[in-house]
Amino acid sequence: MSRVALRPYLVAKDEDGRFRITVRTTRLNSQGYPLVTSAMLDDIFPTATAARQHLRAQFRAETAEIASK
Repeated sequence: MSRVALRPYLVAKDEDGRFRITVRTTRLNSQGYPLVTSAMLDDIFPTATAARQHLRAQFRAETAEIASK
């Protein structure tokens, strides 16, 4: 695993063509190794733009904090 911190928000398309948001939390263990915990939100969005707008409004996410898949 890379030691580079992941972006905390992931917008990904599911198998049905809808977009979902995953919130990721990265913390370091006592040896400096990153441990990542992720949780997918229940919200479903028709477009990636709608998902990003939701992140900006609800989580005050910056553009650099959002990854796409």
